[in-house]
Amino acid sequence: MVIPRTVADCDLLLNDYTTLNMGYPALGEWGADDYFLTQENWESITNNDQRNTYIWADEPYTDAVQWQRPYKAVFLSNQILETLNALKDESDDPIYEKVSGGAHFYRAFAFHQLVEVYAPAYQGGKAVSALGIPLRMNAGIDEILSRASLEDSYKQIIVDYKAAIHKLPVQEPRRGRPSRAAAYAGLARVYLDMGLYQDAYAYSDSSLMLKADLLDFNELSVLKELPIPRFNPEVLFPAVSAGAGPMGFYLACVDSVLVGQYQPEDMRKHLFFQANENADTTYSFRGNYDNSYSQLFVGLTTSETYLIKAEAAVRIGKVNEALTALNALLKKRFKINSYIDIKESNSEILLELILLERRKELLFRGRRWPDLKRLNLDARFQKTLSRRIDGKRYELAPNSLKYAFRLPEPVVSLGNMQQNFR
Repeated sequence: MVIPRTVADCDLLLNDYTTLNMGYPALGEWGADDYFLTQENWESITNNDQRNTYIWADEPYTDAVQWQRPYKAVFLSNQILETLNALKDESDDPIYEKVSGGAHFYRAFAFHQLVEVYAPAYQGGKAVSALGIPLRMNAGIDEILSRASLEDSYKQIIVDYKAAIHKLPVQEPRRGRPSRAAAYAGLARVYLDMGLYQDAYAYSDSSLMLKADLLDFNELSVLKELPIPRFNPEVLFPAVSAGAGPMGFYLACVDSVLVGQYQPEDMRKHLFFQANENADTTYSFRGNYDNSYSQLFVGLTTSETYLIKAEAAVRIGKVNEALTALNALLKKRFKINSYIDIKESNSEILLELILLERRKELLFRGRRWPDLKRLNLDARFQKTLSRRIDGKRYELAPNSLKYAFRLPEPVVSLGNMQQNFR
């Protein structure tokens, strides 16, 4: 045990995979509509927070782990940045720059994960008065912080990602560490959430210029229980949730209606799903990008980046660029010689196609909840979610205040933190 004092010490701290790449919130996905639970499976869950999340019950949450774990990553990032700040005379060292970029990246990623779950959807004119998250910018643990505005929360995330872009290397051989392409992709994800499509297009394009690898799903085995390899070439930054909870392989059911939207020639239909033995016409999801039953993959991938570029492009009038990005992805998803390029020139129809493919591609990947939030701001894409448990119907209306999850009660009481509005 040592107190970090050198650049080498800071570099070693970035190897803490458990802190920096694991434990991110899964609450949002638990509340989304890509799965459902049977009555029996819902009743088998002993964690009240998980049961309440599933039906959007506006009850106090007691489990603070999903809040604490991202802030542990923030703490470690701050510790590294403070140590590096005391070593400014070594700032011309390439390792110094890379480690600094890594710390900025992890802080940005953790802050963004928290914002997507615990804050409302970003709206430019309202974000300055909406509640964001506490922005802890130093390694001290005793200072009591209040919540920053949503506008300031996003500004800090952007600042950190941009710092990471300038400092991270193009090539990063160590698995788990971010590269410059990952920072570009993370920032593109942020700008998509904010509805800043010109920026989302630019940064997704920059990411793909550095790394555009895609898995050919024809080369994956449908006979494997978990057919997607861990740390596969599409993964720009691996990150997983604290636990799959109700979305675990043996609990969550993917509805046959959603599965039916995949064409027979689409390899995702065969690689992502397995028929449930105990619930007719339903399927379990097995396309986990961490090759895991117990955690949700929430990291950054080239496949998501292609979809960000496609959506942002069509929204800013670059229809040809949108088609190119979308077709490049789907060619790697369909059986050999079966895919026919999409040639839709109507931007409204094409946008709907891209959003459908986004949902089908990013299933169980931490994207559905923030997508629901941002798309509900547009009347064309609003959706009321519903569940049925024990004969009772539960609903989540578009733009409901419940899209910003309640902060855990220990955070509110011990940290004197303002709770989300209801």
